[in-house]
Amino acid sequence: MTTSRLEAFSDGVLAIIITIMVLELKLPHGDHFEDLKGLIPTLISYLLSFIYVGLYWNNHHHLWQIAERVNGKILWANLHLLFWLSLFPFATGWMGEHHDSTAPVAMYGLVLFMASLAWYLLAQQVIRQEGPTSKVALAFNKDYKTKASLLIYASAMAISFFEPRISQVIYALLAALWIIPDKRIERMV
Repeated sequence: MTTSRLEAFSDGVLAIIITIMVLELKLPHGDHFEDLKGLIPTLISYLLSFIYVGLYWNNHHHLWQIAERVNGKILWANLHLLFWLSLFPFATGWMGEHHDSTAPVAMYGLVLFMASLAWYLLAQQVIRQEGPTSKVALAFNKDYKTKASLLIYASAMAISFFEPRISQVIYALLAALWIIPDKRIERMV
């Protein structure tokens, strides 16, 4: 089976996730710029999640540019990734409204961790399908960036039980790290 249907389906799901996130944003109760102050944490959470969904969309696109085919295991691994990404609107909204609280910030970190783990598992499944000398295997050789991210997400979740704001900064810094294009994949595309 080719990758086009999987990519099209995933693009649609990611578009819906972003749409849900923006529809969850509440309008200010007044008509002055000062009325936006109370929404700043929610807007920052939205921006961070928008960046994360964009990062997954971008990396997902690159993956399917170098993969040649999919099988049932890859379809399920992709659905596993989409499941965790579909929780972004929930985690974003909860953290946006309760940005100083442990549970929402830890939950946001859990969603980030599980999405990253699902991404890693998807890539590994594609490597198994394509073979050890494939473009995908060469591009994802050792994948230190994803493995380090998993460790950092887990650490940030633990930190959220003591200082949620530090965890939020870590989540933002990790997103900034992923904005830098992965040269291994870009060379293969």
